[in-house]
Amino acid sequence: MSYVDGFLAAVPLANKARFIEHAHIADALFIEFGALRVTECWSDDVPHGTLTDFYRAVQARDDEAVVFSWIEWPDKATRDIGMRKMMEDPRMDPATNPMPFDGKRLVYGGFLPVVHLGE
Repeated sequence: MSYVDGFLAAVPLANKARFIEHAHIADALFIEFGALRVTECWSDDVPHGTLTDFYRAVQARDDEAVVFSWIEWPDKATRDIGMRKMMEDPRMDPATNPMPFDGKRLVYGGFLPVVHLGE
């Protein structure tokens, strides 16, 4: 059964191009390390809620967009190995490849799919 990592981040609007460039590097590594697919989504039609919403989840400011991303893996074992390789890979060293957003406000987690329709 597949395994999915999900992410929410607040990215400064001024860093959109830097975010996309960073994602191309990181996402290629996820694929190299066993991910089946990686999707990065820039907020477009994201309403503000009454009690909670995507913006509040990452404490997004007015000059930030919410990014919603996920990585699909063939299984949790492949994900665990792939994530360990990501953390050890020098191409992901924050000193040479800094994240273009505040990592302290990144929301992430691993999920077991329970319903899957379509391709």
